Amino acid sequence: QVQLVESGGGLVQAGGSLRLSCAASGRTVNKYTMGWFRQAPGKEREFVAAITWSDSSTYYADSVNGRFTISRYNDKKTEYLQMNSEKPEETAVYYCAADHSVHTIVRRNLAEYWGQGTQVTVSS
Repeated sequence: QVQLVESGGGLVQAGGSLRLSCAASGRTVNKYTMGWFRQAPGKEREFVAAITWSDSSTYYADSVNGRFTISRYNDKKTEYLQMNSEKPEETAVYYCAADHSVHTIVRRNLAEYWGQGTQVTVSS
């Protein structure tokens, strides 16, 4: 069993920065791919970024590539999402996720484990 707890959400002005954190617990969580998704009101959940456990390869949605950075530390049990140059349309609930398969997260928009979500609001 894996538990994921996000933190760091809040209000930021357009063009500003915010860093989200996700603390993972569980015996083998450090062998999971971890990722971030977001869901805006009235929209479908979308993939944002992922990082593998084996070699820390990173994957990003085209919309955030170059502005967001995903990383993981603490024996790979904590992941971060550094968000820069935020846009108002990126207002959403951001979810931490974990799965054995990077393909599941990046291509199928799914994951085995989810956090409770943290609200990010970008004001214009």
